[in-house]
Amino acid sequence: MTWSSTEVGVLARAVSRAPSVHNSQPWALEAHVDSADLYERFQVRLPRHDPTGRDRVISCGAALTNLELAVRALGWDAEVSLFPDSARPDLVARVRASGRSEATAGEVDRYSAIFRRQSYRAPFSLHQLSEESLRTLATAARTDGTEARVIRRRSESRALAELLGHAAAVLHDDHAYQRELTAWSAQFPDPPEEASTLPWTGLVRSGTHLPDSITLTERLMGEGLLVVLTPDDTRRDHLRAGAALQRVWLTAITRGLVGSVLTQPLHLAEIRTGLVERLQLAGYPQLFLRLGYPVTAIPATTPIPALGKESHR
Repeated sequence: MTWSSTEVGVLARAVSRAPSVHNSQPWALEAHVDSADLYERFQVRLPRHDPTGRDRVISCGAALTNLELAVRALGWDAEVSLFPDSARPDLVARVRASGRSEATAGEVDRYSAIFRRQSYRAPFSLHQLSEESLRTLATAARTDGTEARVIRRRSESRALAELLGHAAAVLHDDHAYQRELTAWSAQFPDPPEEASTLPWTGLVRSGTHLPDSITLTERLMGEGLLVVLTPDDTRRDHLRAGAALQRVWLTAITRGLVGSVLTQPLHLAEIRTGLVERLQLAGYPQLFLRLGYPVTAIPATTPIPALGKESHR
């Protein structure tokens, strides 16, 4: 088969809607005869926010989930290979269309959710998600040792609040980080506004109010909170963490939920170590995903692109 121009457009639009660090979209997509290759753009660098490039690979993982869903929505089987060419370290994944197969209703729903996903940084509705609902959502992350762990107990929220408070204070006083954040924000005609002054929901700026641990603990207790864990800390693990993040997030959207992701504090070694020890995590924490119901309805700001109907073999 050969991708039609319509199909290539569907794949490209789906990938472009993936969440990425500072909205940098650090990937490139190449369509071949029967496959689509996803590349990491090493030149996209955020030395202070993402010194090791971990968030960049996580972003590529989220794009991979979107790519796989788009291939399935077009009616093709999707055969995914991670880092398929050792001579091309920037080639993070290849998705091959291996045959015709109708997408499931769940896959179509998640594909549709790609175009409704946006980061929700405001406080959630008072209608709180149950721990059982969160655990059900977390199952979407389970693959190859990757998992999403629910954080709900008060003792865990208290420990997390203390660690996040420390991270916020460090980032607040990191002048190089603040310069990088300011330079990034300047790319937007209207810089994104934060609906809350709590650093938990957004970026820590020089003027951000740093709450006490009691306030932050109560805030965390009212949110649906997952931490994505991987068995190791390699680029492959980071890619899988990003793919898991997006699977959970899209599944949540199909259930009327909204969310946002947080990775900043995990770039501080003492925070990651503290999380593993104090929350007794059985893996490497890669990111947090906060989920809940919106206070007001979130409109679909981007129409879902039409899918190609014809078969090209």
